[in-house]
Amino acid sequence: MNWIGTIVRFIVSALVLMFVGFIVPGFAVASFGWALIAAVVIALLGMVIEAIFGHHISPYGRGVVGFISGAVVLYIAQLFVPGMRVTILGALLASLVIGIIDLFVPTEFRRSRLHD
Repeated sequence: MNWIGTIVRFIVSALVLMFVGFIVPGFAVASFGWALIAAVVIALLGMVIEAIFGHHISPYGRGVVGFISGAVVLYIAQLFVPGMRVTILGALLASLVIGIIDLFVPTEFRRSRLHD
């Protein structure tokens, strides 16, 4: 994996978090800097959850379990990111919106998972 691609992915993820914070009630990120930190924390939490439960539980596994695990990751992320505030309903709505955005903006990570 190249570093530039990884950096671009985190920047896009931060922009998505900012957009979601703008349209989803109960989900807020204070600034782009906090959104970038949140993107890293969310990626790390997602990796931990995948390591524990397998990649079928990840948000990329799709379905209800992926949706719920995505909401849990978003809700837990606020504990590590001071500039992020999420309610339970906000986490659920944000997980839904991020899932919809992910359908239209596929990532290299998701494409590689489809071939596993």
